[in-house]
Order: sequence, then structure tokens, then C-alpha cells
Amino acid sequence: MSTKVRIKWNGKMAFDADVNGFAIRMDAAPEAGDKDQGPRPKPLTLAALGGCTGMDVVSLLEKMRVPLESFDMKIEAEQTDEHPRVYKKIHIVYIFKGKNLPLEKLQKAVELSQEKYCGVSAMLRKSAAVTYEIEVLSE
Repeated sequence: MSTKVRIKWNGKMAFDADVNGFAIRMDAAPEAGDKDQGPRPKPLTLAALGGCTGMDVVSLLEKMRVPLESFDMKIEAEQTDEHPRVYKKIHIVYIFKGKNLPLEKLQKAVELSQEKYCGVSAMLRKSAAVTYEIEVLSE
């Protein structure tokens, strides 16, 4: 199975990506030569990581019949100092909210995503240490 994304230069440092019919503008900050009209490409990798693992976790918890009131993630990354500057450490905080959430099921869903299902996480682990933690907010 192949994936195709089309990228079109939009002048200066701006590029528009067409991903399955959805448009994403990437751009540089003014100090790098453009107008800051979109995110930089590298942080989009972290957004892809969050989307990938988030979809896994929601799907797994649904199968485990764990109702969530809300589910958020915070992802932070540290880059290398030398070029090419790549992420060397990535930390994900999974934040769940709901009534009487079973911690063992939350942990199982997150572990399955990280160790078995999330392809973005698997790719990033080839160059970075990916760690995570779980926070449960009660009502």
C-alpha cells in the first residue's frame, strides 16, 4: 500500500500539502523569511504522532467499553543540537477524564498503541526515545 501526498510551493518559504484532499499550509517564521502562515514541518510530525496514538487509544478503549468524558494529549520533544536537527526525546502525556476510569484499561490501551499499533510512534522510535505517562482527571 502506498501513500501519496502532493506538495506545492506557494512562494518564499510557504508550501501547501494536499493529504487525501485535505490542505495543510506549512510556512516559516518571519525571522526565517516568511509570514508564519502555518506550522513548521517538524512539529507536524508530533501532531501525526498524537493523531495516530490517539486514534488507537480511543478505538481500544471503545472495545474495552471504557466511556471517556474527554481525552487530550500533550507532546513535547527535544531536538539534537547539530544538523540535521532531529527529535532525540519525545514525551507524551495522555490525559483522560471521566467517571471511575479503570487505570489498568487505560494503561493497556496506551501500551498496545505504543508497542503494537501506532506506526508513527514506531518510526519515530528509530531516532528518538519515546516516553509517555498517563494522567487521570476526576470530575
